[in-house]
Amino acid sequence: MIKKFIDKLLGKSAKNGAVKPHPRGKRVEVPKAEHGIDLALVDERAIKVVQTLADAGFEAFIVGGAVRDLLLGLRPKDFDVATNATPEQVKALFRRAFIIGRRFRIVHVVFGRGRDHEVIEVSTFRAMMDAAAADQVVGNEKTSRSELAGKTHVIDAEGRVLRDNVWGPQIEDAARRDFTVNAMYYDPQREIVVDYHGGIKDAKKKLLRMIGDPETRYREDPVRIIRVVRFAAKLGFEIEPKTRTPIKAMAALLDNVPLSRMFDEMIKLLQTGHSLASIEELRKQGLHRGVFPVLDVLLDEAHRHDGREKFVQLAMSDTDRRVGEGKPVAPSFMLACMLWHDVLDGWQQLRKRGEPAFPALQQAIDAVFDARIGDISGRGKLAADMREIWMMQPRFERRVGNAPYTLVEQPRFRAGFDFLRLRGDAGEIDAELANWWEDFSLGDDDERRALMEVAREQGHVRRVPAASGPSAGPSAGATATDADPAKKRRRRRRKPAQGTPDGGPRPEVANPDGGS
Repeated sequence: MIKKFIDKLLGKSAKNGAVKPHPRGKRVEVPKAEHGIDLALVDERAIKVVQTLADAGFEAFIVGGAVRDLLLGLRPKDFDVATNATPEQVKALFRRAFIIGRRFRIVHVVFGRGRDHEVIEVSTFRAMMDAAAADQVVGNEKTSRSELAGKTHVIDAEGRVLRDNVWGPQIEDAARRDFTVNAMYYDPQREIVVDYHGGIKDAKKKLLRMIGDPETRYREDPVRIIRVVRFAAKLGFEIEPKTRTPIKAMAALLDNVPLSRMFDEMIKLLQTGHSLASIEELRKQGLHRGVFPVLDVLLDEAHRHDGREKFVQLAMSDTDRRVGEGKPVAPSFMLACMLWHDVLDGWQQLRKRGEPAFPALQQAIDAVFDARIGDISGRGKLAADMREIWMMQPRFERRVGNAPYTLVEQPRFRAGFDFLRLRGDAGEIDAELANWWEDFSLGDDDERRALMEVAREQGHVRRVPAASGPSAGPSAGATATDADPAKKRRRRRRKPAQGTPDGGPRPEVANPDGGS
């Protein structure tokens, strides 16, 4: 039994016991006349990194998803560089460069400062290692931390690579990347593309094809299962049959991937500008349950008609639009949209038991974080932003006195308002409430006073018909003050707002397989 498992891990054929050769590929240099890449689409900082390395006597190329996008005539969002220089040698050549990562050691070369800074990630060519030559540990990154110390090539019991820091030639670096369209190298100085595995041909065919045996490659890094779905949705590519076949059967390997890495992959999936297509691709590949606990609430068929699907689809469409327009998007907003109906249901149940509105909302939020987010809630900024968006919703129904002026000054007001607008678009609340706040936030002093007078004449907050179905929460039909007249004068002191919105946590290390 053990021998059978090892044979499977190493890619041996059940018929003759021979090891399936991992294709090294054949180097082909493609000139500009054939690849047609427009040099004007290449980031000048990436060119500078390549030139600095080349001037120091090293090989250096733009690599991975940037080359793929350039071939498709797209302007890449990120640029990665691959070189035969070691991380220490790369770091020594740049004033602001930092070696990061354990599983894959790479260098971040930083240009600029503050919010306008840009990072070019530089990786060293990696060797194509035989799994039989790797050190093996029983646990994962956390449980086997002491065993991983000082090792350069380590796998777990399922064949997943936990350390991959053995340097090698470019031809082997290409072979160990995931898909053919992510295994190409572009030299912006000579304007040639180095292609070992027919990546240019597959890019023209709009085909995602795994390099080597797909099952073995998924075992090395199960996150490739998610990456193939993301790329198919993002690029509109078809998944090559041999690459697609093992996906569903091997999805269980994702259970042993650290939650933080899975969380980062989910955020990428939702913020590529093709989130709706990504969700549909997950369904298509049979990955719509159990892979991402946060997504289960959306993908579960039981919730298709309770109001949340329409709400989340509106949120995803809005996110896709913003990405397409080059506007920033925050993962906290998307996650707040995805989990809102869980919060709303819990809030409604607690209110029915007699809990005051704001404490009930806080309890409902805590319960959802425990059930759906788990350890990820440790990412304090992300969780704080989600909580503030949710806690802001009942405050939008207070439209007299100083409350409106205080609310519009909150750092997260815009995110909270956008959330309110989505609720109106979905029919969960009266859309006029969102219109009032938009006018108030943009109005001058006279316009604001007039709007508040209208709200006062309407009885402070206009009662709206309760939303149909289980999604109708306390704020859908009445305010906290309407529901609790006896507590009207009691005001809970709020903590100061925590920071300003940002784009969310950046993964510690980009995936060295190439592509983004």
